[in-house]
Amino acid sequence: MTQAKLHLIKTATEVPLTINVTAIDENGVVLQKSVACERPLTVYLNWRPIVTLMTLGARPEALALGYLKNQGFISDVTQLESVIVDWEVNSAAVITKEQTQDLDAKLAEKTVTTGCGQGTVFGGFMEGLDNITLPTPQLKQSMIYSLLRNIAQYNDTYKNAGAVHGCGVCIEDNISSFVEDVGRHNAVDTLAGEMWLKQQDGGNMIFYTTGRLTSEMVIKVAKMGIPVLLSRSGVTQMGLELAQQLGITMIARAKGRHFLVYHGADNIEFDDIQSNQAVTQER
Repeated sequence: MTQAKLHLIKTATEVPLTINVTAIDENGVVLQKSVACERPLTVYLNWRPIVTLMTLGARPEALALGYLKNQGFISDVTQLESVIVDWEVNSAAVITKEQTQDLDAKLAEKTVTTGCGQGTVFGGFMEGLDNITLPTPQLKQSMIYSLLRNIAQYNDTYKNAGAVHGCGVCIEDNISSFVEDVGRHNAVDTLAGEMWLKQQDGGNMIFYTTGRLTSEMVIKVAKMGIPVLLSRSGVTQMGLELAQQLGITMIARAKGRHFLVYHGADNIEFDDIQSNQAVTQER
């Protein structure tokens, strides 16, 4: 599918993701360290303010698009006209010809979520879940190990400064796109915005995140059409129930040569069990 056309306007090509600061360690030694930047980004839809997100600021146009799409405020990529990112006033304005008269009703209904800090979802967030049909992928245990090794090469901001989450969309053990942000939901929205703009089909993809698999994460990934969730962290009860309902293969606590399959174990070929048992015995 062809990428949607829209006009992107930025006041600057990029903003710094980290800054250097002074810290003193436990021995009183003065050190130069990097810390992750955090800045507000107010998202506008047709010049109406919708939400202010605290973000690293890596890909603000994709974040704004993904957030609005995932929350159900916009749905027609062909009606997009422009995204205007202005870091002088910390804003991202999405302009669309799509009808948005129901904004008041959606904005009136909101839920505080388990997002990093304090997240909010609006009235349109749950719309369309009953219409989602995901494919059933077949995965190999050895491929999961290979993907975990490959994705360890990313997380540049985390390695440099910490304090961020990373998310990636992957095809088998290849990472198609990876983004970091101060909140895991910002990272998934950014990738959702990129995929939506490019009209990419997520049916053959794996979604990786360093964050926990909550209900909100599962819903967003399902809306991206991705049938596999892989996380370095754990799962919540509601996240698991939604994965079961939507048919998402859910793999968590994944690091090195360890992972736990919470749903979809029948879709995994355990082709590296013997060597894995040897590693377990060495622990």
